[in-house]
Amino acid sequence: MLTGKQKRFLRSEAHHLTPIFQVGKGGVNDNMLKQIQEALEVRELIKVQILTNNLDDKHEVAEALSTGAGAELVQLIGHTVVLYKESRENKQLVLPR
Repeated sequence: MLTGKQKRFLRSEAHHLTPIFQVGKGGVNDNMLKQIQEALEVRELIKVQILTNNLDDKHEVAEALSTGAGAELVQLIGHTVVLYKESRENKQLVLPR
C-alpha cells in the first residue's frame, strides 16, 4: 500500500509520460493485463488511457486494471489511469519513505 507521499512522488514522475495502452470498447481482457504486467516489469510506472467508446465506469476499469495486473492504482484523472508496480529486475524508481 502506498502512502500519500509516495503517491505524490509517483504522480510527479508520471506527469510527463504518455499513455502506452488504451482500453476501448472491448474493455479489459486477459491479453491486455498480461501486456500491462510485462510493461510494468520493464517501466514500473505506466499510464493507460480509457477511450470514450468504452461504456464501463472508469473507476471500475481502473480497479480491474490494477487488480488484474497486481499493481497499485496511483491516480485516475479524467480518463487516464496511472499504475505502479515495483520491478523485480529493472528497479528504477526509489520511493520516499
